Amino acid sequence: MDTKLLTSNLVLFSSILLTLFTFSYGQNCSTHQFTNNNLFSTCNPLPVLNSFLHWTYYPDNHTVDLAYRHGGVTESSWVAWALNPDGTRMAGCQSLIAFRNSSGQIHAYTSPIAGYNTDLSEGALSFSVPRISAEFLGSEMIIFATLELPINRTSFTQVWQNGQVSGQALQVHQTSGDNLRSIGTVDFASGQTSAGAGGGISASARQRRRNIHGVLNAVSWGVLMPMGAIFARYLKVFKSANPAWFYLHAGCQTVAYAVGVAGWGTGLKLGSDSVGIRFDTHRNIGITLFCLGTLQVFALLLRPKPDHKFRLYWNIYHHVTGYTVIILSIINVFEGFDALNGQKNWKKAYIGVIIFLGAIAVLLEAITWFIVIKRKKTSVSDKYPNENGANGYASRPHDQTA
Repeated sequence: MDTKLLTSNLVLFSSILLTLFTFSYGQNCSTHQFTNNNLFSTCNPLPVLNSFLHWTYYPDNHTVDLAYRHGGVTESSWVAWALNPDGTRMAGCQSLIAFRNSSGQIHAYTSPIAGYNTDLSEGALSFSVPRISAEFLGSEMIIFATLELPINRTSFTQVWQNGQVSGQALQVHQTSGDNLRSIGTVDFASGQTSAGAGGGISASARQRRRNIHGVLNAVSWGVLMPMGAIFARYLKVFKSANPAWFYLHAGCQTVAYAVGVAGWGTGLKLGSDSVGIRFDTHRNIGITLFCLGTLQVFALLLRPKPDHKFRLYWNIYHHVTGYTVIILSIINVFEGFDALNGQKNWKKAYIGVIIFLGAIAVLLEAITWFIVIKRKKTSVSDKYPNENGANGYASRPHDQTA
C-alpha cells in the first residue's frame, strides 16, 4: 500500500470538495437551469425563506421578465412574491400567487393586498401583468411572470411569503421568524437587492454568511475530522508511515478544529442577528462539538508517554471522544442542510463525500486487518520455529513476514 499516494489523494479530494462547496451556492442561483429553458440576466438570492429572484429588465419598453423560486415547500403550500409601489410593508403589495388547487393543477394568479386582513383573492394589480404561470418541482415552487413596471420607476419594496393551503383556502402565513423578515428592496435596472423595508444590508449578505458558516463546518467537522481519524486508525499499521501518520492525524485535526471554531463563531453571529429564528438541535449539537473538540485539543497537550500507567485510560478517552465528535459532526452537517432548506446540491455532494470516505475506511479496514493477522502468524512462527502450531502457522518461512 502506497501511503504517500493515499495521503495525497485524500488531501486533493478535500481541496476539490472545498472548491465545490464554495462555488455551489452561486451556481444554484446564477446558473440554475429552468425546465422551460428560460434565461435571465440577473439573479439574486433573497436572505430568508430559501428564495431566489431571477429577472431580465428591458429598458426600451420598461418591462421585466422574472422567475421567483421558493424552495423547501410542499404540495400543500402557497407561495407569493410581491412589489409594493407605494409603501414599505405588506399593505399595498401587488402580489403574484401560486399554489396547487383541488384539481391537482398549479394555479398562478395576481392579487392586490389592500391591508393585513387579506384572503389573497384574485384580482388585477395596479400595473399590468401580461403573463403569469407557475410550476412545482421537487420541493420548489417557481412563478414566472412578465411585469409592465410603473412609469419612471425601477426600484421597489419587494415582499415574499409562503403558507399552507386547506382545500381551496390559503391560510395565514406564520407571524414569526423568517416570515417577518421576508421584505426588502429590488432595483431591476441596477440588479441590486437589499434586506429590510428601507434597504440597508445587502439581501445576499445574510445568505452569504449562512453559506460561509455551512462551508466552514461541513469541510472541518464533517470532512477533515473523519479524514484525521482515517489517518490515525489505518496509516499507523504501515511501518513506512511511522511517524508520519501521527503528524498527519494531529495536523488534520488541528486544522479541522481551527476552521470549525471559525464556523462555530459565524454560527453564533448568525444566531445573534436572527432573533426569533431558532434551530435548537443544530445549535445544541454545535455547542457540544465545540466543547468536545476543545477537550480533545487540551487532551493532546496532556498525552501520557506510551509506557505510562495512565496511557491506556487516555487512549480510551481519546478514542471515545473522537468517534463521538465524528458521529455528531456528520449528524449536525445534515441538520445544517435542513436549516438551509433548498441547498439540495450541497446535501448530495456531502452524501457523496461520506460514501467515498466510508468506502476508503472499509477498504483500509480489510487491508489492515489482513496485515495485522499476517504479522501475528509470522510472530508465532518466529517464536516456535521447530514446532507446528494448531493451525500450521509455525511452519511459515521467515521470508513471508509482512
